Amino acid sequence: MKRLFMAAAASLSLLLGGCATTIRSDVTTFHEWPAAMADKSYAFDAPQAQEDTLELRSYQGLVRKELARLGFREAASGSTPNLKVAMRFMTTDIPVRVIEPMYPMQYHPRIGFGHPFYRPYWGGRRYWGGWYSPFYDPFWTGIPAYTVSVQHHYKRELQLAIKSANDGRRLFDVTVHNTSRERSTPVVMPALVQSAFTGFPGVSGVARTVELKRED
Repeated sequence: MKRLFMAAAASLSLLLGGCATTIRSDVTTFHEWPAAMADKSYAFDAPQAQEDTLELRSYQGLVRKELARLGFREAASGSTPNLKVAMRFMTTDIPVRVIEPMYPMQYHPRIGFGHPFYRPYWGGRRYWGGWYSPFYDPFWTGIPAYTVSVQHHYKRELQLAIKSANDGRRLFDVTVHNTSRERSTPVVMPALVQSAFTGFPGVSGVARTVELKRED
């Protein structure tokens, strides 16, 4: 019995650990990327003082990983890079009011007290699936109340640009949009950065949707 319990617990752990969340982003890229580039050294643009936060530096680390995967290398301190990389991000909280009907507990001469969350449009007959339909009963006098709640949706935008360090000519611009109920930007940002470089450099001037899985 003990072994059976341990096996069941292990199976449950695998099921819970294997859950994944899909992060869907809208990605738009514009680029004039050269067919061949021998020197892929880069450095990040120095942000303004008020934007030079630890959060920004953390996200720059995510960009470094993606650029390294694509064969870029960060220029050593004091050396002159061939490319400059800039990034900006923004999170906007969008509250949405949700109004739902709720029917109060009432006494009925045939079925007693009704369910407080009963919705009278369920069921086409007097009894259907265990629920009582008041449309066929003159004793039903339920008056709905309404509950009001607020759901928060978070809209995020990530902008990345790569330009020539010599003349400032822009070579690659990408914008990533994502809206979700996830409150934490650091949880979502790895997927947004990965989406920005998926299929690099991609087709210029074409919007596309990128879906990535995040293990919970």
